[in-house]
Amino acid sequence: MKVTLINTADAGGGAPAACMRLLKALQLKQIDVKLQVQEKLTNEPRVDSIGSTSFGRLKAKFNFLFERLPFIWFKAKDKSVRFAFSTAHAGTDISKRPDIVNADVLHLHWTNGGYLSINNLKQLQETGKPIVWTLHDMWAFTGGCHYSGDCDHFINECGNCWMLRNPGEDDLSHSGWLRKSGMLKAAKNMVFVTCSHWLADVARTSSLLKNFRIETIPNPIDTSLFSAKDKAAARAKLKIDAKAKIILFGAANIMDRRKGITYLVDALNDLKNNYQEVEDIEIVIFGKNKSFDVSSLPFKVHEVGIISSQADIAELYSLADVYVSPAIEDNLPNTIMEALSCSTPVVAFNTGGIPDMVEHLQNGYLAEFKSATDFAAGIHYVLDSERGDFLSANARQKVLDTFTNEKVSEQYMAVYESILKK
Repeated sequence: MKVTLINTADAGGGAPAACMRLLKALQLKQIDVKLQVQEKLTNEPRVDSIGSTSFGRLKAKFNFLFERLPFIWFKAKDKSVRFAFSTAHAGTDISKRPDIVNADVLHLHWTNGGYLSINNLKQLQETGKPIVWTLHDMWAFTGGCHYSGDCDHFINECGNCWMLRNPGEDDLSHSGWLRKSGMLKAAKNMVFVTCSHWLADVARTSSLLKNFRIETIPNPIDTSLFSAKDKAAARAKLKIDAKAKIILFGAANIMDRRKGITYLVDALNDLKNNYQEVEDIEIVIFGKNKSFDVSSLPFKVHEVGIISSQADIAELYSLADVYVSPAIEDNLPNTIMEALSCSTPVVAFNTGGIPDMVEHLQNGYLAEFKSATDFAAGIHYVLDSERGDFLSANARQKVLDTFTNEKVSEQYMAVYESILKK
């Protein structure tokens, strides 16, 4: 069986990380698997890029700017949604590339950022090859947003989009919805896969996907790489007190609206003001930070910036007593799965796909949605030393039971085989 995965990049975010992990998981099953990307950032030999030539790199850059700048300049409501909406107007025809032509199954992942336009997605359909499309967000069934917030227009037809400067019935989101509707009507052998049960439930309510087969398969994780490391050694490397109680928080961009850092600030202040014996708490933060003032947090902060090495990230999880994710919209965050795999309990809001990973009071704490007070209670619950070993053991076991390369690759193989028979 020959499978070609398709993703905008092979590094640099949640979807690339998940896609690369699936590539390696399928390799363990002896599947002939390749990955087509717009921009290659790793040395993985099975990855092929349209930007491998100077012309290809120039075209990729042009497509990205052509896709993004008109939206930012003329359409976006404000800066907070600059990257929250993709029009898929620009892209490249990859239907004639060798790994596409030779594949038995095409497996789409995240294709935005000027990589594939809706027209390019149609061209892949016209190859006649069966297509699996893994959804890492809501984009495939909306008029252009990646996460809709409180909006449910995708249930019928998008329009009057809250992310746009001039919303209306025939706005950019409506035209995007119509273009996707036309594309999907022509789909003959396509299966959608969501990484979480939450996203599957939402997709089934959408007018665009309600008549398609939708499966739920989580992202895999390398449990040997993401495993508990020597806590004392990891702390010593960063000059962190071995006796401190460490709260870890991180994201590709910690100021992303969906990551909920304002709720974390409120929760930490609540923890400081309403719970005793919190003097020994310290915070570790990783990820891009352009504007957040860490001095606004009521505890000592260690900011480590962007971490590209997965081994170093595993050490960060291992030095922490709790990982916190105050995200208000998320599918199946890699960071939560990574933390659990490293035996680190997690506190997060009860939203999105997070309950697929965090089991309340068993391997962490699911706080009431958008309640900073309950989030603080969750942190206090996990930091209780009497519960530490129990929560840590359950955190690791949850990953071993559900998210290993072996378990995830078997589920995808079953989907591939079923659409090839069809």
